[in-house]
Amino acid sequence: MSGRVDPFAVLKEPLPSFTTKPKKETRVEEEAVVRIAEENNFPSRQAAKALSAPRRKRRVYRTGRNQQFNAKATPETIEKFYKLANEKNVPLGELLRLALDALEREGASHRHQKPS
Repeated sequence: MSGRVDPFAVLKEPLPSFTTKPKKETRVEEEAVVRIAEENNFPSRQAAKALSAPRRKRRVYRTGRNQQFNAKATPETIEKFYKLANEKNVPLGELLRLALDALEREGASHRHQKPS
């Protein structure tokens, strides 16, 4: 007989199953919490709903334009630009091109006029 103890003998036995104890249900009604908060002048931590500007309809055109142009403008100017693009049913880049062409034509006509 060997005097050695098998250190893995415990692993051969089935392991006991452990479970957690169920938590006691002590729910407080939502109305009671709200009523108590109002009675004691506790402010709500819920943020007020912010009024957001109405979203524009998404404009998707496949035009081949791949250069970005940014400019600062007033909200009125931006709204006017989008309104014109929607009326003409053209992409924003095309409306910019049309406007620049019109400015060039107007500038050319002013150059050809003789001062009176």
